[in-house]
This record gives sequence, C-alpha cells and structure tokens, in this order.
Amino acid sequence: MLDSITPYVGERLSHYVYLYVDPRTNQPFYVGKGQGERALAHLRDTSESLKVTRIKEIQMSGLEPRIDILVHGLSAEAAFRIEAAVIDAIGIGPDKLTNAVRGWETGKVGRMPLKDLVAHYAATPVEVVHPVLLIRINRLYRYGMEDAELYEATRGTWKLGHKRERARFAFSVFHGVVRAAYQIETWQPGGTTPYHTRVFENAIPTPGRWEFVGSPAEESIRHQYLGRSVQHYFAKGLQSPVVYVNCDR
Repeated sequence: MLDSITPYVGERLSHYVYLYVDPRTNQPFYVGKGQGERALAHLRDTSESLKVTRIKEIQMSGLEPRIDILVHGLSAEAAFRIEAAVIDAIGIGPDKLTNAVRGWETGKVGRMPLKDLVAHYAATPVEVVHPVLLIRINRLYRYGMEDAELYEATRGTWKLGHKRERARFAFSVFHGVVRAAYQIETWQPGGTTPYHTRVFENAIPTPGRWEFVGSPAEESIRHQYLGRSVQHYFAKGLQSPVVYVNCDR
C-alpha cells in the first residue's frame, strides 16, 4: 500500500479529486479533494466516522481500500466543484458514499431539478412578521429529501440562549430560501430526544446545545413563507447558522 507522495509528485498532481474504492465490490465509498498527501490521510484517521469504519472493515478482511485519482492538475475551486458534483451524482447513504455532507456550494451550483433551480433564483424576499428562528441547513439539505429528514436536519442541535423560548416557529432555510416551517412545541437539551433518520458522528448529548420538538406549521404560515427569500436577515459574513426574528420581547 502506498504510504507517501513525494513533493515532486505532489507538485505535478496539484489539486486533485480522489475516490476511496472498496476492493470487495469495486464501488467507491468516499470522495475527497486535496493536494499533496491528502488522499492518504484517511488511512491514519482514528475517528469513528462511517468512512473510517469502512476502511477498518476492508483492512480486517485482509485487503486495503483502493485510492483512485479521478482528476488532477486542478485549481482549488475546480477541485471543490468537481468533488461536489461527484458526491451529488453518486449520493450519500447506505450502499452509497460515506461522506458526512454534500460538497461545497452544491445548493447553488450542484445537482438539482431544473424546476427547483428556477424557484431558487426566482424566490422573492418576504418580511417575517412572526417570532421565528431562522435555521440555515445548507450542509445537510438535499433536494428531494423526505419530510422526516428535513425536520430532523432542522430541529437540532443548535447553540442557543434563552431567547429561543420566545420563538414560536422554526424555519428551515437553504441558501436563503425557506424550505419548511415548524411550530415549536418544546425545547430539549441537544441529543436527548430520539432521531430516526439522522446519525450524529460526535457523541451526544451536547452541553450548551438545544433541539426543538415540533410539528409542521399551520397552512397559513407555510403559505406565507415557503419558497420565499429571507437572505436579507442574515448579515454578510455571519457565521452562526441561526437568526432570531421578532424574538426580543
């Protein structure tokens, strides 16, 4: 098994996109991008991720994962875009890829139905007049996800203060557009209520984080906000995925 990439070779590879392939099935199970020895780094990973679990399973069978360079000689941005496109094409989940999230900017430039792409660019701004917690789920959202998956991607876990108690609704926001609206029933410490479609790689519960239990908002609320843009509520450069609106009193 190759255990290093010399600087001379790394310089000629430049930025590249790579696949980890299971030799037992000849199917890729992880897509990544990088330069230098990045493609080998996962062999030294000691986390409990799905990717590492698969690598260990292969090694316990007496084999090693095959590492394929899909394309090389790229700019950094091109590598990001190609990685994202490959992840979108293969998909994440059982019998697919073990990547934890979709690739860079996939919600803006990645695979999606044409009608959803048109809706994304045509979304008109809306003024939020209810006490709402806007929750960006850009890294977890994918087009066509089931209602239960969208709910569990939205409801937790978030680093929040006492102001959370004043929010009546929580909106799923993907690249500035409201995708779902939920009525908040209760707040619970992060990781203390069951999830059925979502797997957390890090141990939970998580101190200082919260998750809500709720249900779809009433039809009038959904009609008012779904498919509308709330991007103007997220200040440029804001790192937090959550924004309170009308929750100051």
